[in-house]
Amino acid sequence: MHYLDFEKPLAEIEGKAEELRAMARANAQMDIEKEASALDKKAHQLLGDLYKDLSAWRKCQVARHPDRPHCGEYIEALFTEYTPLAGDRNFADDQAVMGGLARLNDRPVMVIGHEKGNNTQSRIERNFGMARPEGYRKAIRLMDLADRFNVPVVTLIDTPGAYPGKGAEERGQSEAIARSTEKCLRIGVPLVSVVIGEGGSGGAVAFATANRVAMLEHSIYSVISPEGCASILWKDAEKMREAAEALRLTAQDLHRLSVIDRIIAEPLGGAQRDSTSTMKSVGLCIDDILTQLSQMSREEIVQDRRKKFLAIGETGLAA
Repeated sequence: MHYLDFEKPLAEIEGKAEELRAMARANAQMDIEKEASALDKKAHQLLGDLYKDLSAWRKCQVARHPDRPHCGEYIEALFTEYTPLAGDRNFADDQAVMGGLARLNDRPVMVIGHEKGNNTQSRIERNFGMARPEGYRKAIRLMDLADRFNVPVVTLIDTPGAYPGKGAEERGQSEAIARSTEKCLRIGVPLVSVVIGEGGSGGAVAFATANRVAMLEHSIYSVISPEGCASILWKDAEKMREAAEALRLTAQDLHRLSVIDRIIAEPLGGAQRDSTSTMKSVGLCIDDILTQLSQMSREEIVQDRRKKFLAIGETGLAA
């Protein structure tokens, strides 16, 4: 398991417990279960203490944890009959964005999400989840298709932000993001978004201008990364901890400010420690929201979405 900086004391305890069990496997005469169990208990208690009241910066670290389940894993776990759809019918197929038709509990949906990859090769292929213009144009195409066939849209958000490279800018990155955001607002079918890791800048908003936005407990959602914010405000990226606090990027802050609608609880220690239960909780949340939204007409769906975003800032700011 990959341990974060603040989890190093935990790594030592769990490492010792594993060493004892490895010695017992090598020597059947050794009885170390009592000692190992004591270490397990100590580790569990420490894990609870570490995650009891995470700072905004530590939540950023957890949200970026390489072992957190990614979009592809959610699709595999929650959706059946998934049929991937590729390309923007204009330039290329962006591997940072995946999507297609599927079923969630036998309900037809269009699922779209950012995919970061889970090893060096796949992360490079997926561009670390940073979409190019063709990725957003692919999403627009899939949302158009869903709207045409009256199929709800589910988006899974996990990106540091849109790719800022020269080629992306030449192909109209900002225009593609704006068009994707506009398409989210205009489609007449329910749109549900879940931030499963990072929700960075317009690259996230382009998928998350939804009727309902949910976030995992330790995910983040902000206009800029803490490092980028610190570089601009203080000319020092090392002030990312102060920036993280100021940005109000945690699920708890954003729920209080009415930017998001639901917080999905994570297992103790974060989604990376029990991806199965985390993905199950996300699936239940999406299904519940879609059931509620299914009672609305197409016109009501569009108006509900517009009202949600026009109302941001009217309530909760005093908190």
